[in-house]
Amino acid sequence: MADQCDLCLLGLIILSSLLTGTSGVVENVFISSGENVRLPCNNALSDCKSTTWIYNSFRRSGTIELIAGGIKNKNRERHERLSLGSDCSLNIKNVTKEDSGLYSSLQFVNGEQHGPDAHVYLHVLHVSVSPSSSQTEISPGRSVTLFCQLDSGFSCDYLVHSDELHLSWVNQAGVDLKTDSRYQILFSSDHCIITLTTTLLNEDDNREWRCQLTLRNQLQTSVRYTVKYSGEKQLLLL
Repeated sequence: MADQCDLCLLGLIILSSLLTGTSGVVENVFISSGENVRLPCNNALSDCKSTTWIYNSFRRSGTIELIAGGIKNKNRERHERLSLGSDCSLNIKNVTKEDSGLYSSLQFVNGEQHGPDAHVYLHVLHVSVSPSSSQTEISPGRSVTLFCQLDSGFSCDYLVHSDELHLSWVNQAGVDLKTDSRYQILFSSDHCIITLTTTLLNEDDNREWRCQLTLRNQLQTSVRYTVKYSGEKQLLLL
C-alpha cells in the first residue's frame, strides 16, 4: 500500500510540473523508441564519482539503482545500453517503451547526500501495426491499423484537456490526416494512444505516415511508418 501511495504522489508531482512548466521538480524528455537519449544531470558536482542515478516506474514497485558512485550497476537488466556522460548525464541507447519512467540523480559526498535530487521524466513514443506481417500478408486492399502511443505510465487526461499535449497523424507534407475521410483517426487520453485505420491502395507504395507529439504547440518528437510493397507486399517500419 505504501508503494502505491508513493506512486500516486509521484504521478501528481509529474502532472503538476508538466502543466505549470515549473523547473526544479521534474524535467521532461520526449523521445521516440529506437533512438538514443541523454538525460541531463542538473545537480552534478565537479566529479561524477559522487553521482548516483536511480529509476522508478509505474510498472513496478521499488527503486532501481542504475549508477552508484559514478559506476554502472552491471547486475541490472539493460545495463549494456546505459552509460554515464562526462557531464554525469545518463545516456540510454536504443530506447524502448519499457524505459519510460522517472530518473533521479543524487549526489553523495563522504557518504552524505549533497544538495537536492534532480529528476528527469522520460516519455517514449512508439508505434505498432495490426495485423502484423507475421499474422497475415499485408497488401493493397487490406485494412490496417497503426497504433501510436506515448508511454508515460499515467493517464494524459489532464494534459489533453488543458490543450497542452497533442498527438496526431500527418502525411509527408505535415497535413493532419483527420482532414482526409479515407482515414479513421481515434484518440484515447486514458492510454495516450492515437490510432489510424485505412485500407491500403496500390499507390500507397512508399507512402509515409507520421505520428507526432506536440506540447504547448511545440513539436517534441515523432515516429513514422513507410509503406513498402515488395514481392511479399509487407508493411515495413523505418
